[in-house]
Amino acid sequence: MIGGLRGTVAEKTPGRLLVDVNGVLYEVLVSLQAFARLPGEGQPVRVEVVTHLREDALVLFGFLDPNEKLLFAWLRGVSGVGPKLALNILSGMPSEDLREALAAGDIARLCKIPGVGKKLADRLVLELRERSASGEAALGAARSEAGPAGNREEALSALVNLGYKRGEAEKVVESLPVELSLEETIREALRRFAR
Repeated sequence: MIGGLRGTVAEKTPGRLLVDVNGVLYEVLVSLQAFARLPGEGQPVRVEVVTHLREDALVLFGFLDPNEKLLFAWLRGVSGVGPKLALNILSGMPSEDLREALAAGDIARLCKIPGVGKKLADRLVLELRERSASGEAALGAARSEAGPAGNREEALSALVNLGYKRGEAEKVVESLPVELSLEETIREALRRFAR
């Protein structure tokens, strides 16, 4: 599991970054908001990463700040929102503006993001309004909130890597307490699969 990369910018194009880590190039998908803040080619960069395993590929999604990574985790938790759509939504406006729009229930503003229609905007507000309004934008709060969501996603990815079917792994991980650490989540999931 890749949780982050520290290296130099080998190449960058809108939505895509190549990070050179000691001669190994990692392709990382980034939001357009993050792309605009990336340093120039050859400059040092540190990117927080969410690893997504599909049947046909291993995809890395990168973030320059924990708030954007937290919003990515929240968006992926919304019914019908996959990682690419979540990244597209993050590309549509800065993370703080997105939180404000969600907290205010500003459907019209959300609909201005390409790929977000009224139904999706309604669902985003319904499922994320309370979280966004809670004011957890401070860095420490974002990290503590990202912990359980990130742990669950990483545990799910680990189980899939071990050969369990994604749907079955999701059911088991969802049934476990959120406050468990990554190791505890994986251990308990494996215990339940062994029954």
